[in-house]
Amino acid sequence: MADLEDIGFLSQPHTSAGRVPTDKGYRFYVDYILAIKEADHDEEFEEFFKKFDSQLDNTSKDLNKIFLEATNALSTLSNYIGVITPPRPECTTFNRLELIRYRSEQVVAILLTNEGIIKNKVISIPPSYSQDDLNKIVDYLNKEYAGYPLDRIMLLLKEKISSEKVQYNDLINKTIKIYQEALSIVAEDIFVSNLYDAINLPDFSDISKIKELSKTIKDKHLLLKLLNEFSDIEGIQVIIGDENPISELRGLSIVASAYKEGQRNMGVIALLGPKRMNYSKSIYIVENIAKLISRTLTN
Repeated sequence: MADLEDIGFLSQPHTSAGRVPTDKGYRFYVDYILAIKEADHDEEFEEFFKKFDSQLDNTSKDLNKIFLEATNALSTLSNYIGVITPPRPECTTFNRLELIRYRSEQVVAILLTNEGIIKNKVISIPPSYSQDDLNKIVDYLNKEYAGYPLDRIMLLLKEKISSEKVQYNDLINKTIKIYQEALSIVAEDIFVSNLYDAINLPDFSDISKIKELSKTIKDKHLLLKLLNEFSDIEGIQVIIGDENPISELRGLSIVASAYKEGQRNMGVIALLGPKRMNYSKSIYIVENIAKLISRTLTN
């Protein structure tokens, strides 16, 4: 034990405490698991995954339902925090946009994609925007850009400004402002489950850690930025403690994997848990749920 402490694999938090693994110790263990594929949890989870696979088949490719089912499955099997990012804008194609006036300076934007994402958001508009303006914006986007990747549409709109006649610039400028707001519905989205149950784990007994964790989960931008870094990487990725670039999450470990449609990586599923999480079990859960989501989207 003393030797392991000397080489940095164990630490003793205080003199009366036992020794616990360091981040370096956990990293050695996780790399060992990933290298030998030691764990086999087939029997433990066989029935659950059969039921989950059947649930996915009954979702009619409704991505919202798929992700809700998947985050619930992640947290149910692990007791940790389940997280899924929706398909990135460059992997998502525009179907249509609807704008419904809510108040004089607000509209409800409803964005539909060809992948089955349906999102809505109340967005602010200048009071000068008439209903006729809104109708023209919707008609223009739905006619010209159906089937285009969400992020590509913004580039094309900006290109139009320099190439179209002056009389069209006002409409396109208004379209850009509305579309930018509507696009944030997808870009800022994230699915999370089991946050409040997970913080009752003994590892989160420190109230300051709970506050940091809750704040970071609610700040979707930080978490999305981190998880999106895994979206183009094949296989299971594990971040342990201080390896995490987000300081508020350095008391946690993250097990993540991309999910696919065919050969395209679309988004990321992940488990967030304490550094002493059951890595073998978590890796198995994330790997298999990613495979089942990928199968559903591909078929």
